[in-house]
Amino acid sequence: MTASTDLLIDAFDRIAQTVRRTVDGLDAAALSGRVDPEANSIAWLVWHLTRIQDDHVADVAGRPQAWHENGWEGRFGLPFDSDDTGYGHSSDDVAAVGGVDAQNLLGYHDDVHDRTVAFLSGLADDDFARVVDESWNPPVTLGVRLVSVISDDLQHAGQAAFVRGVLERR
Repeated sequence: MTASTDLLIDAFDRIAQTVRRTVDGLDAAALSGRVDPEANSIAWLVWHLTRIQDDHVADVAGRPQAWHENGWEGRFGLPFDSDDTGYGHSSDDVAAVGGVDAQNLLGYHDDVHDRTVAFLSGLADDDFARVVDESWNPPVTLGVRLVSVISDDLQHAGQAAFVRGVLERR
């Protein structure tokens, strides 16, 4: 491994730790709780951040998503298209994730985290300059894509932790 991969693995580890601390011990009612009728729930935030990580890392790794390959889509049983990651979801869509339990959320996140770490462990510093998306100007490199996923995931993990804190104080 390199210093770059070590840093990225540390960042993804921190996301996983925040997800675990936020979700652990919550029942379905707490996971689906919302600070107001239009707000995102813990369940939706953790599902979404995990779907984004799964989708984006699987794409740059050139492999299927854990969502499909390891049966998570069927275990969650959500009423969305099979490739849906939650981007652009409405309040009703957020509510549809309300029946998800902590075991599935954490299991799916752990699976995606393990796959992410395995992918990162095989990278060399030169790999981070590889262009992975030419639809942007400038084109997106592997390094930029991974930092983007980390940024998005940390924001949503923090939001989920915040929601838990607010709901526990009610």
